[in-house]
Amino acid sequence: MNPEFWQQRWQEGRIGFHQNAPTALLQKHWHALGVPDGAKVFVPLAGKSLDMLWLAAQGHRVLGVELTQAAVDQFFAENELRPQVHESRYGLHHTAGAIEIIRGNVFALDAAALADCRAVFDRAAIIALPPPLRARYARETYPLLPDNCRGLMITLEYPQDEREGPPFSVPEIEIRQHFEPEWAVDLLERRPIPRDHPGHVAGTSQLDTVVYGLRHRCVKD
Repeated sequence: MNPEFWQQRWQEGRIGFHQNAPTALLQKHWHALGVPDGAKVFVPLAGKSLDMLWLAAQGHRVLGVELTQAAVDQFFAENELRPQVHESRYGLHHTAGAIEIIRGNVFALDAAALADCRAVFDRAAIIALPPPLRARYARETYPLLPDNCRGLMITLEYPQDEREGPPFSVPEIEIRQHFEPEWAVDLLERRPIPRDHPGHVAGTSQLDTVVYGLRHRCVKD
């Protein structure tokens, strides 16, 4: 799953993962996490997600990271925002109000980049990555987040042999293998997606969306 794959998807408009409204499960479960008012929220593989606008409307600052310039440009243009742009070692930063999106590779981040992120929202990141990259993502990116960071993660589960990803099926056992014990992982909801639902993944006989609450444990926990 190289950068050119995603560049081409955006160029061709094959972005079925994009939603034209904020994620309902985000709105349902976010406030129960107890994320402090004004906290910065990390949104990996952000695309042009309207979830960033929703999080900002809750009083949060948002730090998105997105590989594709087209996605970043479309987010700001479609929402009539004019970002200030500067470059750092992480990539090209675009900032408008409470929302900052870095056009860069999530694997180029370090602890300094995420030091003030008190929360993370992952709807389409971990399910966009094939198994080797998922393991790397969990091993290299999540440990950069500070102790007591709270998170909401939304995954999909289906028989992986029925289709090729993305989106990939990421079962609960894999989530726990990747994140526990460094993260406390709570299964918040498992919801079947009917075949006639717009969010159903073509070619799957059974599809569930699964929501997890996360908390990065302190070293002393």
